[in-house]
Amino acid sequence: MEAIINHKNYRQSLAKFQSLIALFLLCVVISLLSDKFLTATNAWNVMRQISVNICISVGMTLVVLTAGIDLSVGSVLALCGAITAGLLKNGIALPSQNLYIGFTIMGAVLAGLLAGSLLGWFNGWAITRFKVPPFVATLAMLTIARGLTMLWTKGFPITGLNESFAYLGTGWIIGIPLPVWISGFVVFVAVIITNKTRLGRYIYAIGGNENAATLSGINIKKIKVIVYSIAGVLAAVGGILVTSRLDAAQPNAGTGYELDSIAAVVIGGTSLSGGRGTVLGTVLGAIIIGVLNNGLVLLNVSPFWQQVVKGFVILIAVIIDKANSKND
Repeated sequence: MEAIINHKNYRQSLAKFQSLIALFLLCVVISLLSDKFLTATNAWNVMRQISVNICISVGMTLVVLTAGIDLSVGSVLALCGAITAGLLKNGIALPSQNLYIGFTIMGAVLAGLLAGSLLGWFNGWAITRFKVPPFVATLAMLTIARGLTMLWTKGFPITGLNESFAYLGTGWIIGIPLPVWISGFVVFVAVIITNKTRLGRYIYAIGGNENAATLSGINIKKIKVIVYSIAGVLAAVGGILVTSRLDAAQPNAGTGYELDSIAAVVIGGTSLSGGRGTVLGTVLGAIIIGVLNNGLVLLNVSPFWQQVVKGFVILIAVIIDKANSKND
């Protein structure tokens, strides 16, 4: 009996550190294959790129903790980035009223964040009001938001944004890229929410057992709408960072970002069944995905094969998650 208990404890300890072990082995392999990997320039480049995925993945984590999913984050990212860029560059013109409304950087950013919250709210509303499965509702939003992006941009990039706006995605503070500071702040707030607030307890309760949560008096619909709204806002943050870094809003921006965010969440140990996982685990998962992407690029691996590799990584992570769930 004691041997069985010790084996179970060993297995649980190994599961707890499996992401760290995977990251360490990944770094060792890539550093042996490429002499460009372990350089300061590449490290900051990776961190800047990871920052966007961290923002999106934190929102995805909250959604998955409620046993949901959000496939629309990439399209929401594109639309919110385009809205921010369009308002900043062109404002709103109403010729019939002889009126022009210009936007400051702060005004345009707030408009982008508001758009993200509304799109996320719509996801949550459709899921809770009409009992639409999260997969279907957010898949529909993926198409809707991408179409709205094309309509807003007319299929062309919005370029020539000012240098002050570009600072959001390319600037440095105390030797650290500004996007890293922004993503760090997002993570800090999310950790507080999940660990120290009533909202966090409700999120875990809903994902753990929705029926029990309902019987305990938790307003399931309200919490889910809030969670999807937060996911929309964080996708908008990612969109603003991408737009700022490129100094352009691309109509096809964010394509495949939902794949990277789901991968980060699953690799970080959050269960797709809901109720189990942490924001810090997701951050580690995002770092693994970022390092993997960077390594594949440094090794000149075809973009098509990169998708194959990431697909297998997600599949393996889900299999491990299911195995851990059965053994709990």
